Amino acid sequence: MIVITGGAGMIGSIIAWHLNTKLQRDDMVIVDLITHENQWQNLVKRQYVQYLDKDQLMPWLEGRQDIEAIIHMGAISATTERDFNKLVEANIHYSQNLWTWCANNNAAFFYASSAATYGDGEHGYDDVSIENLRPLNGYGYSKHFFDQWALQQVNKGLAVPSAWAGFKFFNVYGPNEYHKERMASVAFHSFNQFKETGTVKLFKSHKEGYSDGMQLRDFVYVKDAAAAVVHFLTAALSGKACTNGIYNIGTGKARAFKDLATSVMSSMGKSPNITYIDMPEDLQGKYQYFTEATAAKLRAAGYTQPFCSLEEGVQDYVQNYLMHDDAYC
Repeated sequence: MIVITGGAGMIGSIIAWHLNTKLQRDDMVIVDLITHENQWQNLVKRQYVQYLDKDQLMPWLEGRQDIEAIIHMGAISATTERDFNKLVEANIHYSQNLWTWCANNNAAFFYASSAATYGDGEHGYDDVSIENLRPLNGYGYSKHFFDQWALQQVNKGLAVPSAWAGFKFFNVYGPNEYHKERMASVAFHSFNQFKETGTVKLFKSHKEGYSDGMQLRDFVYVKDAAAAVVHFLTAALSGKACTNGIYNIGTGKARAFKDLATSVMSSMGKSPNITYIDMPEDLQGKYQYFTEATAAKLRAAGYTQPFCSLEEGVQDYVQNYLMHDDAYC
C-alpha cells in the first residue's frame, strides 16, 4: 500500500493519476487537509482505498505493516505564509514524524522540497550540495531545514527509510491547481485573465538587467514532476537500487514569464496582449528573478524521460484541460 500526503493537491493528485494509469495501482491512501470548497474534485477521477485527514495519519499508521512507501507532498506551500510556527509544525515536525515512521517500519519515503530553498540564486541552483543556501521566506527555510535534517540522519548513521529522496520542485504548473488561488501558476492566472479581460497582467521588473516580463523561471509541467517522483518510487518498489538523495525537478531551461503568457494565449488561438503591473509590496525583495535547475544529478540517478517544453506543456494544459468544462485530470 502507498500513502500520498497532499494527495488532493496538484502534484499529489497527479502522482495518484500516474499510479492509477501508468502502474495500474489503486491501493493508495490519500491524506490531506482540504480547505478549498472545490479541492475534492482533484480526487473524483482517482481510484484509491481510503481518504484520511492529515491529523488522522499518524494514529492510523500505528501497528501497520503493509505500507510500502509514503509520498509526502503535503505542506503549507504558500511563500507568503508569515506564521512561522505553522510552518514549523506542518513542514518540519510532520515531515520528521513520517520520516521516522518509515525508518522504523522498512518503508520508502519520498518528499517535496522546493526550489525556494535556493533563495535569490546567489549560490546557483545545483543540487549536489545544499550548503550556504539562503531562502528568501519562511516557507523556503522550512523546506531547507528539513533537507538539512534528513541529511544529518544519514550522515550520523541513524535509522533512515528503506529508500528516500527529496525533490526540489521548480515552478510547477498544470491541471488540478485550481484550489491554490493566488499561489496558482502564472499559466492558470494568464488563461483566466485573458479569457475575462482580453489581456494578461505580468509584473514589471524592479531589478536592473531584467526587462518587464523577462523574469526567468524553470517552468515544469506537473505531469513531468509527478513522473520523476514515480520513477524513484518504482525503483524502490521493484527492489532495484534507489539512489537516495535530494534532487532538482526542473527542465534545466529557464524561460521568461512573457514566453509563458504568450504560449497560453497562442494555445487559446488568440493574439497575445500583455499589460505590465507593479509587483505587490509583500513580494518585493523576496522575489526570484531567475531560476534554472541543474539536471545532471537527476539524470545520473537513471531518470531519462524528457521534460515537456514550455510550449508543449502549456498547450496540453490549455487545450486538454482549461478550455473544457471539466478541467480536472
